[in-house]
Amino acid sequence: MTRTREILGQLIGFPTVSADSNMALIEHLAGLLADAGARVEVFRDETGTKANLFATIGPDIDGGILLSGHSDVVPVADQDWTTDPWAMTEREGRLYGRGTCDMKGFIAAAVALAPHYAQKATARPIHFAFTYDEEIGCLGARALAPLLQARGVRPRVAIIGEPTLMRVIEGHKGCYEYSVHFTGLEGHGSAPERGVNAVEYAVRYVARLLELREVLKALAPPDSRFEPPWTTINTGALVGGVAHNVIAGKARVDWEMRPAQPGDADLVKADLHEFCTHHLLPGMRAVAPMADIITEVIGEVDGLIPTSENEAREIALALTGANGAGLVPFGTEAGIFQAMGMQAVICGPGSIEQAHKPDEFIALEQLAEGIRFLERLGDRLQVAP
Repeated sequence: MTRTREILGQLIGFPTVSADSNMALIEHLAGLLADAGARVEVFRDETGTKANLFATIGPDIDGGILLSGHSDVVPVADQDWTTDPWAMTEREGRLYGRGTCDMKGFIAAAVALAPHYAQKATARPIHFAFTYDEEIGCLGARALAPLLQARGVRPRVAIIGEPTLMRVIEGHKGCYEYSVHFTGLEGHGSAPERGVNAVEYAVRYVARLLELREVLKALAPPDSRFEPPWTTINTGALVGGVAHNVIAGKARVDWEMRPAQPGDADLVKADLHEFCTHHLLPGMRAVAPMADIITEVIGEVDGLIPTSENEAREIALALTGANGAGLVPFGTEAGIFQAMGMQAVICGPGSIEQAHKPDEFIALEQLAEGIRFLERLGDRLQVAP
């Protein structure tokens, strides 16, 4: 616990908001893991300001156990903090600071136990994957996955340490995010027929999203364990126009869907493509041939699909003593690792109720429970997969 708290305090001191660089934190973690005997690789993005870290302790064989955490945190701007969000503060059995529960607490505990794993990992390797920009679309994990596959890295089990109060989670919906850009033709508001009002076409697009929302409700699997059981659609923003008396030439719709089952996302995307191509664009281009609708993919992250065979779930259940695994409504990087062929589970200290809020904290008892879980995991490294 002492070492975990020390490392966590250091990590909180790195303001790794998704909009900023995470390089200093990644280099710090790389040094700690290298000191523990890990084989460390740092993968920078094309800007050179962001990086993923991948490290391994133990034999160079397939079938290892992967510990996954994201290094980025959400902003603190316009939040009313009573403590310095970038300096860990202890009060009444809690550690306060941005990222304490989401999810630097798990990362700190995993790194603190690296020397322990160096002694235990005789039959099975343990891997560490610390990524960038999870909060804005799992960008780091999506970049890391093909690099690991190209190198032939094949862990068997992935444990994603998002805050679950150490509950074992075996599934969550996907998260697909888009920004749709409408280009019309500006003009005087007194002659709307001479222009193409991008806002009005954006409104029609949103209306179609609302219709699709009802379609998806009817497609909910009868045995779905999700709440709600269907694929959801949310319109996050509609912005456009410059003045009351000007035909809006530009508009943007930000929206997301969270697929509850394979196929729903393809249905929605195909429907919207047909709606734009055959209903919206012809009317727009009849007045302004240059009018357009462009969909920007912010992120398409698959969900974690519960499976009957899942060694990660069985390990987590055994180490926590839980009787069963549940589902969560929020998204994680777990689906990315599952798509790589790993058996994945989500289990970590802290409560998601504290994430993204001012005065974010992790309870010391939760951190201790996470440390015990990771310490006992070391015994699994002495048994071949």
